[in-house]
Amino acid sequence: MKNGDLILLDFTAKVKDTGDLIETTIEEEGKKIGEFDEDFVFKPRLVAVGAGWELKGLDEALERAEVGEAVNIDIPPEKGFGVRDTSKTRLMPLRKFKDKADQITVGEEVEIDGRRGIVRFVGSGRAQIDFNHRYAGRTLEYNFTVVKKIEQNEEMINEIIERRIPNSVGKINVKVEQNIASIEIPDEYFLLEGLQIIKRAIANEIMKYVNDVNEISYIEQFKEDKKDAEKLVADESLEETSSDDSVSQDDSVSQDDSVSQDDSVSQDDSVSQDD
Repeated sequence: MKNGDLILLDFTAKVKDTGDLIETTIEEEGKKIGEFDEDFVFKPRLVAVGAGWELKGLDEALERAEVGEAVNIDIPPEKGFGVRDTSKTRLMPLRKFKDKADQITVGEEVEIDGRRGIVRFVGSGRAQIDFNHRYAGRTLEYNFTVVKKIEQNEEMINEIIERRIPNSVGKINVKVEQNIASIEIPDEYFLLEGLQIIKRAIANEIMKYVNDVNEISYIEQFKEDKKDAEKLVADESLEETSSDDSVSQDDSVSQDDSVSQDDSVSQDDSVSQDD
């Protein structure tokens, strides 16, 4: 592989000395986790070789890998999640956690002042919080296989979109013509949080990794349900009918007023005759 290649990667990452599973794209390995999420879709991950999408140690190994080759590597801390920094460990009074102080347990991940850390010790009214990455200082074991090197432009774009909007393949249509990539986004994604930022990120990655594309066109599809449209028309017709009835009633009142005026004239005539 060379820098900038887009590949699909299957891998399993573990802590070397304990065998604890960190992450995997393979369902059989994922099911070994006690809290397995049955809704999670296991599939090869899109990786841009050398782009820093993955750990440095894995990125370097990918440059030497071949498609279909099963590879096993150890990644030292300095090329993984970093060397553990003791200055990032702090003792804090349990009152800092307010009403949750009695619930704090060792190994739990907590957030303090916008920083996430791991509880390493609890006692004597204090808790030791480690703000290093959970796997800092640990040697990692990676087993991986480059499943495929992506060559076709439309497939590259679909995978880039999938990376930002999971489970979108087959829902978001992509067409490439004359160096222009047209991306049709259906209305089901219009309320997706941060959609405009996501669209910008997708466009940037397409321009960077898909050589034959120099322009991105987003097309937003609006589709109205026929039943909803028919109901809307029926409701509007009903409102118009009600409005017409109201006008007719007003006309009737005007006619009655006219009759009253005529009666008044007749009475005046009668007075004249008496005179």
